[in-house]
Amino acid sequence: MEQYIEYVSTFIETHQEWAGVTLGLLAMGESLLIIGLAIPATALMLLVGGLVGSGTLDPLPIIAWGVAGAALGDAISYFIGRLLGPRIVRSWPLNKQRRTVARARYFFHKYGVLSIFAGRFLGPLRAVVPSVAGVMRMPHWRFQCANVLSALIWIPIMLMPGYLTGRSVDALGSDNMNFSILFSGVLSVVLAVWIARAMMRKRQTNHINQPRNKP
Repeated sequence: MEQYIEYVSTFIETHQEWAGVTLGLLAMGESLLIIGLAIPATALMLLVGGLVGSGTLDPLPIIAWGVAGAALGDAISYFIGRLLGPRIVRSWPLNKQRRTVARARYFFHKYGVLSIFAGRFLGPLRAVVPSVAGVMRMPHWRFQCANVLSALIWIPIMLMPGYLTGRSVDALGSDNMNFSILFSGVLSVVLAVWIARAMMRKRQTNHINQPRNKP
């Protein structure tokens, strides 16, 4: 896995004109059912964010390709779940990921469309929630709206820690490079957890405030 990250990192740094396309493919892969469980796109997004922050890469194409790839990956996973139905979770290899599938179904049942947003920021669920939404027959237009909007939020947030590191690395100096990388990783996790929990609290508040039918 480390060799894979090093190879892709070297490719992006060497062929900067392909950085946007590469990020789009990584974002799509990480959002795909099954495949996304094995792609460490987060570390590479930190790298790309750092190149954007240092002024090496233009941010607009990077974000555009990343959003397009993430949205396409979720859309493909959704249609796979919708096409194959419930048997997909009983077949290999998802039958080896029962805990992840159970968590994804729990999120979907409890939070509905907000689970698409939360799934973006919760590691392994990112590659499973869209397919569960397809299996549960979430309306296509609702899923795609949540899919695109969550991708528009997810990509900039995942790039932000690396971007901030790239902006500050000259001021920090080379001796503090490890601290910068650690800071960017911690910040990305904090941002992801905060957004996911904020959406869940909003969902719970709306549910509590819904008027109940009197008998």
